[in-house]
Amino acid sequence: MRPGTAAAAAALSVIGATAAAVAVGRYAGDIALKPSPEHPLPGDSRLTVHSVGDRRVALTRSLASLRPGTYGLTGAGCHAVVGSVVHGAPHPVDAVVRRLERVTHGTLGPGTRVRLTPQVHIGNPRDALGLDCADVDVPGELGPLPAWFVPGVRDTWVITVHGLGTTREHPMVVMPFLHRHRLPVLDLAYRNDLGAPRTADGINHLGDTEWRDLDAAIRYAVHYGARDVVLYGWSVGATMALRAAARSALRDRISGLILDSPVLDRHATVRALAAARGVPRSLLPLVVRAAEGTTGMPVHRPADAADPAALAVPTLLFHGPDDLIAPWTASRSFAARRTELITLQAVPHAPHAAMWNADPARYEEALRRFLTPLM
Repeated sequence: MRPGTAAAAAALSVIGATAAAVAVGRYAGDIALKPSPEHPLPGDSRLTVHSVGDRRVALTRSLASLRPGTYGLTGAGCHAVVGSVVHGAPHPVDAVVRRLERVTHGTLGPGTRVRLTPQVHIGNPRDALGLDCADVDVPGELGPLPAWFVPGVRDTWVITVHGLGTTREHPMVVMPFLHRHRLPVLDLAYRNDLGAPRTADGINHLGDTEWRDLDAAIRYAVHYGARDVVLYGWSVGATMALRAAARSALRDRISGLILDSPVLDRHATVRALAAARGVPRSLLPLVVRAAEGTTGMPVHRPADAADPAALAVPTLLFHGPDDLIAPWTASRSFAARRTELITLQAVPHAPHAAMWNADPARYEEALRRFLTPLM
């Protein structure tokens, strides 16, 4: 082969390889930004049920199955709720015994493949918790957004918004607490959720566009009698709350924020989500660039996710060092910049958006102290 021909062939090979790498990165970026309850998140361990009986369940021994607290246990066609680890109960050396609170759906038996989830309840607040609720539609910019409204006598409403890999069923973990304190709750489904409007790209923008659905929920609450609102978000729902508090035309009606595991370092979150979906480490830089191109977000500039200087209301922030999706260090730095407004509650031994699950009593006491002056 002549030198010129060889050089041209080599150049075409490089161009072809580069194009292929970009295409793979774009594909991987898309799947990373389409988390759902059916897809694993970082730290999710697939567990096997060893045995079930006497209000106990034996699961594969792992860091996940040893976590303290209360969790949902979900698998193909089944859902259950498990409590704390039962120490001293007989079990195989490769298993962990946990208290079995209830089986809410399907059948749990030996050999069932399951995983722990912070989403404890399934269904709606009426069926799952016995709370009176109404199915409502919040007018959003893309169309009606389904929501549950749990009434209360106070004129401060709490608007709850779920995060990555969960649904609007997740906020039900705190609804009994909020109901006991007579706070109305509006639990929102937003774009690309089941039953909500779909976007053209179908991907999660980590709160950058989704916050406008939360803004619509604020307008709905004020229209129907809320004097003010507390925004309560998990994961990207927490990032949405920060965006709304800074940008909403009704931000003067926001009296407080409750943030659980906020996504503040989008670069780290995109890499973690892609890795959990099996994307090779060598492709992760391409995934980040692809995510930037697809969403328009400056993923490589984590500080752009939220600016603590824009905060104007009291904020309660729950997070912990074991979060593999939204780095704890970002929340710690965020809180340190506005100590006069932000109360940081560190929660050890809890995965992403599972701060309540790790220690419900301690979590709800922090909620009580924070919400009491805002009621």
